[in-house]
Amino acid sequence: MKRLLTCLTCLALVLPVFADEARETPLFSTEGYRLGRYRSPTPEHAPFAHTLDTSQLQTQLKQRPDTLLIDVYRRQWLHGRFVEDEPHSNLPASLWLANTGDGQLPPAWQAYLTDNLHKVTGGRRDRPLVFYCRSDCWLSWNAVKRAATLGYTNLYWYRDGIDAWAQAGLPLLPARPVEFPAGHAAP
Repeated sequence: MKRLLTCLTCLALVLPVFADEARETPLFSTEGYRLGRYRSPTPEHAPFAHTLDTSQLQTQLKQRPDTLLIDVYRRQWLHGRFVEDEPHSNLPASLWLANTGDGQLPPAWQAYLTDNLHKVTGGRRDRPLVFYCRSDCWLSWNAVKRAATLGYTNLYWYRDGIDAWAQAGLPLLPARPVEFPAGHAAP
């Protein structure tokens, strides 16, 4: 009983600190990007894109073979390079633009996203783009919102991402993020 009271006393002292932290750290920026707690329940739809489930994505890929898949899963960045801290696989034919779904993108990461989207679309802002990450992941929500802000008009959000694809028994391939081009200002 004494141990239980000690634990409850500790909790009573610590909880107000966590509550103060939660009040001080907003979940969204003034521009509407999710700033943290990226792995938490997401909304049913993104207002700037069509939300797809796995069967709808398969149909999209069959009907529009020019659809581009953009994986925005995070990868550790250290000393000017991506560090493979864990294996990552994504949907076949995907472009992995790591770390571009963060709520606040420093200028170098913004340029990395902007330049790569321009390159793969050939400057066509109406090219179908499907953004994804994992299930319950705000990174893809942020990234598709950012693509809309950049003027891309044919956007899709594969809300449950890699997890739903794997759960459906569909193939995933080992992936590597697109590197910063030589001479490009990396963060």
